[in-house]
Amino acid sequence: MKQETLYSIAKSWGTTVGEVNATGDILGWVSDRNKTVAVDIHKSTLSKSKSWFYDDRLGTIHNQNNSFFSITGFEKWNDDGTVVTQPIILQQEIGFLGIICQEINGTMHFLIQAKIEPGNLNKIQLSPTIQATKSNFTQKHGGARPAYLEYFEQASRYEIVVDQIQSEQSSRFYKKRNRNILIRVEEEIPVLPSHKWMTLRQIKELMRVDNLVNMDTRTVLSCIPFCKLQLSQAQETELKQLCSNPALYRSVFTPSEQNLLPDLYQYINNYKMFKDTQGRLVPLHRLENWIMEDDKIAYQGSYPYQVIFCDIAIEGREVKQWTQPLFEAMGIATFGLICCEQNGVQKFLVHAIPELGCFDGLELGPTVQQEAVLMPGHKETEIDRFFFACLLEGKGVFFDHLLSEEGGRFYHEQNRNVLMQIAPEEIPQLPDGYFWADYRTLNELVQINNTLNIQLRNLLSLLEM
Repeated sequence: MKQETLYSIAKSWGTTVGEVNATGDILGWVSDRNKTVAVDIHKSTLSKSKSWFYDDRLGTIHNQNNSFFSITGFEKWNDDGTVVTQPIILQQEIGFLGIICQEINGTMHFLIQAKIEPGNLNKIQLSPTIQATKSNFTQKHGGARPAYLEYFEQASRYEIVVDQIQSEQSSRFYKKRNRNILIRVEEEIPVLPSHKWMTLRQIKELMRVDNLVNMDTRTVLSCIPFCKLQLSQAQETELKQLCSNPALYRSVFTPSEQNLLPDLYQYINNYKMFKDTQGRLVPLHRLENWIMEDDKIAYQGSYPYQVIFCDIAIEGREVKQWTQPLFEAMGIATFGLICCEQNGVQKFLVHAIPELGCFDGLELGPTVQQEAVLMPGHKETEIDRFFFACLLEGKGVFFDHLLSEEGGRFYHEQNRNVLMQIAPEEIPQLPDGYFWADYRTLNELVQINNTLNIQLRNLLSLLEM
């Protein structure tokens, strides 16, 4: 990875006007495609599916090829002796979340796709250049190969900016990870009608449109290694002119005065070493308090989600018609990140959060990560109460939008993403597991697999210069 590439990407973060497409034209393009593309998605039943079934022997729901993913049961004992049981998605294969970038007329652009996922509530969302499971790109579904796949299969021919294996939603997936990859391609690239070039700043501005920029685009962009950028004096001057937030500039581009990594890793590694999570996979029919019906798998009481079954037809996909199960959220979760300027540097309050399906048991998450329906055993902290009190008043809120989760597995799931600026003296005393960190430290940590969870990565991707 070349310094000139990272610097060009940093400038693209501050460049509103695209050299190829105006932001208004991008919005018009999405609107036009939404009007013309044929989509038919409706809830159905498992018994009507020609390819998915419940396997009584294994206790899982999977398809006839035993590919893509399956759904099984999971149970975990809490410290207080209570047991949490739920369905969970098994998808051990690692897919591509890949973006191509290219400098056009001196400005770095990203090739973004207008893509429909079966669970999207608004049809088209702005997705990575390629977004494909291993089963997709090895054509186990019998469909066409995803467009632009060859660039990522032969990524070593190009300049690799990001190549990370990162976690997905660990409350719904069991140890699920995807390959987040960003490559710079200098040769001429044919642009399909389903794709457009955008600057990083344009993409971030479009994140302010509810449910437009999808989760996968956000996670790939969050991995850009700005911590590796070494600036000359002239480059510093140019970037500062593009950045309207000096505290954020210092947080991103200035080396940290304090090495926070030992304290963070001390906490994380102690959890991994000494905490007995006592979780295990079990057959679906053995889940306590869950009822399996033909149209859904639902909890007897309140739980953050249920499993449903859908018939899906989408024009322009590698496969145009299929059936599959989807996880349907019960309401809108809140993901919040408290920001605070300390000694002229923007800091972020992160929380080490254990989750049922987490690959390593625990990752750093945002200040607040709260489902609409609280999980059994959930304990609210003083920081949670403080955050929601501020949110109720609108205090310090500078980003508050609904953004969708993974539409390939989740049905109409949108969550509230909040960035909040609070004065240091107003923050309550931090409970165990909370830490202040600058952007550069978090950016260093995201270069290491399975350290920052997807909710935190997505919130960091929302920051504008």
